[in-house]
Amino acid sequence: MTAVDPSAVPAAAPVRVRDRLAARADGPLQVVHRGTHALYLDLDGRTLGVLASTATAVPCALRIASTGLGRWATAAAEVHGGVLHLDGRPVRIGRIIDTSVPRIAPPTGDLAPPPADLVSSRLGRGDGLTPYGDDVLCGWLAVHRAAGVPTDAVDAEVRAGFDRTTMLSATLLDCALHGEVIPEFAAYVASLGTSAAPARAALTKVGHSSGRGLLAGARLALHRLGHEGTTAA
Repeated sequence: MTAVDPSAVPAAAPVRVRDRLAARADGPLQVVHRGTHALYLDLDGRTLGVLASTATAVPCALRIASTGLGRWATAAAEVHGGVLHLDGRPVRIGRIIDTSVPRIAPPTGDLAPPPADLVSSRLGRGDGLTPYGDDVLCGWLAVHRAAGVPTDAVDAEVRAGFDRTTMLSATLLDCALHGEVIPEFAAYVASLGTSAAPARAALTKVGHSSGRGLLAGARLALHRLGHEGTTAA
């Protein structure tokens, strides 16, 4: 029987976050952003979050059962044996979170090509840790993943432009490319074809403008796919 470390902070995380930590060599992590409810770290050029339950549950983070980070907001971070440590205390992942976007029915007809300036006119455009234009792209990409529609040319352009935006935003774009989304976006997609108004309203309240950007991107994608009123499968 494996002994339980009484000093460990229990956490939940998506599979890719767990695997990224497991693959990381031992050593310190640079702090990208500190806040009352969220701590963002540089994990090999992509953001790793540590979130209180009151923070927006981005799909690139560990979540701990606390309404605030308290002293963890100012902690030093390092990885040992694939486990994140804050001020020497291990943050152990005990539960895996599903951050995948719900599936929707694929389109039945031919699709118009994406706008030529879809990425160039949006990537990195806007203020804050997640510029509005990037949020729009995240919503657009995630809905195409939900429908199982490949977007290879757009994906390549997005990946090539990661250095044109913030580290957190580039990480969230990578999450969208993998079909990983925040819970409010997943709930909105799951509500399509039903009374989507409550889920839509909840999504628009996320962040300063992030939820509105995600919704705008989702609507662009749904229009292209011909599924504005489709039912989530």
